Formats: sequence, C-alpha cells, structure tokens
Amino acid sequence: MLLDIEGLTVELPGADARRPVLDGVDLRVAAGEVVGLVGESGSGKSTTARAALRLLPEGAAARGRVSVAGTDVLAAGPGELTELRARRVAMVFQDPRAVLNPVRRIGDFLTERMVLALGTPREQARARALELLAEVGLGRPAERIRQYPHELSGGMLQRVVLAAALATEPELLLADEATSALDVTTQAEVLAVLRDLRERRGTGVLFITHDLHLAAAYCHRVSVMYAGRVVEDRPAAELFTDPRHPYTRALLDCTPGLDSDRAPRPVPGAPPSLATAFPGCPFAPRCPEAEDACTAWRPEPLPLPGGTVACRRADISAPRTAPHDPSLETR
Repeated sequence: MLLDIEGLTVELPGADARRPVLDGVDLRVAAGEVVGLVGESGSGKSTTARAALRLLPEGAAARGRVSVAGTDVLAAGPGELTELRARRVAMVFQDPRAVLNPVRRIGDFLTERMVLALGTPREQARARALELLAEVGLGRPAERIRQYPHELSGGMLQRVVLAAALATEPELLLADEATSALDVTTQAEVLAVLRDLRERRGTGVLFITHDLHLAAAYCHRVSVMYAGRVVEDRPAAELFTDPRHPYTRALLDCTPGLDSDRAPRPVPGAPPSLATAFPGCPFAPRCPEAEDACTAWRPEPLPLPGGTVACRRADISAPRTAPHDPSLETR
C-alpha cells in the first residue's frame, strides 16, 4: 500500500479545541489508484493530506500510523522527512499564486527543486523544465519559463505547479482542491494530465475536492469526511449511486446535476467547530434520520461490500441495484 493511514488522531493545543481535528482516520491509497476525499470545509481533508508529509499544525499532537511506501512518517527523522518531501511525495494546492514567488521567473521555480533536491545540473534542469511544461499541456514552454507569475492565467499557473510536482517523479501526489478554481475546460485538461501520470508511472493520487460528482466520475474510491472522521469509504460508483450514510446523501442532495431539474437541498445546520465536542455521532444534530441513541453512539466503521460506513442506522446489506450513470465512465 502506497499511503496507509490507520487510526490517525490529531489534537490541537488550546482550550478552544475540545475535540480532535482528526479522530481515528483510516485511509489508504494504492499505487496507480485515485482516492477521493470529500466533505465540507473544516472536515479535516487538508489536515489528512498534510499528515502524509507530517506538515501538521504547530503544537499538534498526533497518534496512530501514517505510512508512505513503508516509511513511518510520524516517527521519521529529519533526513527521512527531507527525502519524503523532496522526492517521494508532491502536493498541489488550490491557489497556485500562493505557491509561486511573484518576483521570480517560472523557469527558476521549476528548476530550483531539481537542482537542490536531485542534484541535476542547471542546464539539464532547464531542458527537463521545458519537457514538463509540454507534458502538462502548456504551450510555448520556451517562452513561459522566462515569464513571471502575473503574466500567466490561473489555469496556466496551475499547470506550472503541476509540472513542478512531477519534476521528481513522486510516488504519491496529494491534490488539495487542485482543480476547484479552474474553468471546466482547463479542469478537464488538468485531470487528463493526472490520469496520464497515474497510468504511465503508477503514481497514487489523493484527490481532495468539494465536488462529489467530480470525485465519483474521476476516482476509484471515495472517502467522505465529517468533523474529522471518515463516515463512508466506498468504490466511487457505488457511493454515488447507493450512498449509505445520511451525510453522504445530504451532500449529493445539495449538489446540482445537469440531468435533473430538482432544486438542490442544503445540508441543514452548520458544520461543527473544534470547540464543539460530541459524546456520540457528530452528525446527529443535523441528521434527519437521527434517533436519541445516535447522540450517545460513538461512530465506528461498519463493513460494507467493498467499503465501510460509520452510521448505526445504515443498511449494510449488499448494494442495491442502481440506474446506469454514464458520467461514471470517465476514469
């Protein structure tokens, strides 16, 4: 298993944090697999991804296990962490302008990592940078490497950041809302690059998104997070057509579809803050199916064919027959 997170709990310091930001998270990504991670803002998606690089908030206390291709990330020494971050794992963020230095050229950004992390001679690094820009579909690469970030559009910059992530040929790619700010055409092109990367190099991808329909269409499996916990983990097509957790169904209900004239229904209430502790299921205050016992039942993953669901009222029998959805054939 390329990424193996088991029982990960992360607690932040301070009296305001009355519950863990991550609470017993289990997550796995195999080589060549795309795993989606979805949920509302504040559910713990980005913290889970950063745990793979041990980039946790200052003062955070972590327990559990985080393994990348056999390396125990939480116990790794400085040298192992440097190797992990520089070569083996790459992260692509939502806003490329937050990553790029506005006063340095695109070429400097691309070659610096290869020179410093891989020891590549500068001329070879420049040649490789041109290849990478072409690989991610950015036209006129020889011109682009001389430009500054403000001279490129957001979609172009996201391709630059993706090219930099590919420079060290990482085993694992963490895409944190990497396509959220792009128009649909550019989004499709970036996703195609990621798909090609996975198919040619066997790279594992953790794909974080708010778009459940996109996750269902693009990912092999999807984990749904709420209040720092994974509440459902299923093969993408099954989760989309036959969701078993009330929160998953609520997310689907509030997502508009092109083939439906049904008005989106917002999830009632608001996501809980870290100042809110729960003796039982954290979704119970917002759940239309909750019973009194839910407020005292601590969620635990219950087995489903091909996955798990953390709901005491969930139907864990065999998947029900669902209508064919052609949008799930794009992976």
